[in-house]
Amino acid sequence: MKNLIIASTSTIYGLGYLEYLLPTLKEHFKDSETIIFVPYARPSGISHDDYTAKAAEAFDKIGKKVVGLHTFENPVEAIEQAQGIFTGGGNTFLLIKQLYKTEVMFALKAALLKGTPYLGCSAGSNITGLTMETTNDMPIAYPPSFQTLGMVPFNINPHYLDPIEDSTHMGETRETRINEFHAFNTQPVLGLREGSWLEVRGSKITLKGTLTARLFRQNQTPIEIETETDLSNLS
Repeated sequence: MKNLIIASTSTIYGLGYLEYLLPTLKEHFKDSETIIFVPYARPSGISHDDYTAKAAEAFDKIGKKVVGLHTFENPVEAIEQAQGIFTGGGNTFLLIKQLYKTEVMFALKAALLKGTPYLGCSAGSNITGLTMETTNDMPIAYPPSFQTLGMVPFNINPHYLDPIEDSTHMGETRETRINEFHAFNTQPVLGLREGSWLEVRGSKITLKGTLTARLFRQNQTPIEIETETDLSNLS
């Protein structure tokens, strides 16, 4: 039975790292004494050790120990035996390259299908969709595949931003980029705004948080999805 929290972001304005999610995470990881942290996405080039320390500081507030996956001699075995797993944000291309290089991608999928509690933020959320192709990140590394975990039957666009009214910016909007994706791909894309997350319990997928999400389907007008909506049949 799948048991996931898929969050748009780790940090919202005015709050500390993971602070807005801690009450949810305390319940989500209630049976997990230790969380395996996947630091491979390395936001701003942070080291694996420093990134793990940042995650550990946040989880310490709810009485959980965090251990970085990079410290294990056998990362596949660590994932297989994990009580809980957290994949942090950063660069999705780098994250996926490392997950395939270490063969953790396949072990991670198996662990999540058997019900190991999982938290993903940003890049760690991108990998729960069908592919990584709706990431916002620069291709700084070359993964062997865009295929990801497929824990939800659609793609995710974390940090979704609406066009700013009266802005003089002439570049592409997030919606424009997703429309470009749909010129070649058929799966839906869910734009998750900051502070929103998906709760996955078995086959049920529910939008959580206070904000709506924006749903894009190929050749259809995007629509707003209200919080607490059941997205289980979205495909």
